[in-house]
Amino acid sequence: MASPSAVIEEFIASHDLDAEQIDDRTFLITLPGEKKLQTHCALVVGDHSLGINAFVIRKPDENIAVVHEWLLAKNASMYSVAFAINELGDIYLVGRLPLTTVTEQEIDRVLGAVLQYSDSSFNPLLELGFSSAIRREWAWRVSRGESLANLAAFEHLI
Repeated sequence: MASPSAVIEEFIASHDLDAEQIDDRTFLITLPGEKKLQTHCALVVGDHSLGINAFVIRKPDENIAVVHEWLLAKNASMYSVAFAINELGDIYLVGRLPLTTVTEQEIDRVLGAVLQYSDSSFNPLLELGFSSAIRREWAWRVSRGESLANLAAFEHLI
């Protein structure tokens, strides 16, 4: 049976992913999304488990309790990863798998879950935690005649 690191190396080689191997146990993978254009995910092979860590958004500016409640409600139905908050209040997806479960199929499922949860939660989290900033940005762009294309998903806030 191949080592977990070898399985991850083979998975990366067989998929069109932007990835970097930091050392023999750490892999940084950039997952392309639609709403969140990139999700940076680290896979770290430990002594007994594979750690998964992916940045979602920075600490919300407002409605922090509502954002946290939303995250906890989402966690109940998620596969292999869950939302977590670091010491700064930034939001991540984190998970841990036993090394015996590290196969190419499972890596595909886990990275698919990370991408799905990161991408599908991005706009709702921005709306909940940054609506005032979005409104200010919208007004600033309108005043300068700048494009509103990447804010179109938030037009209902204006």
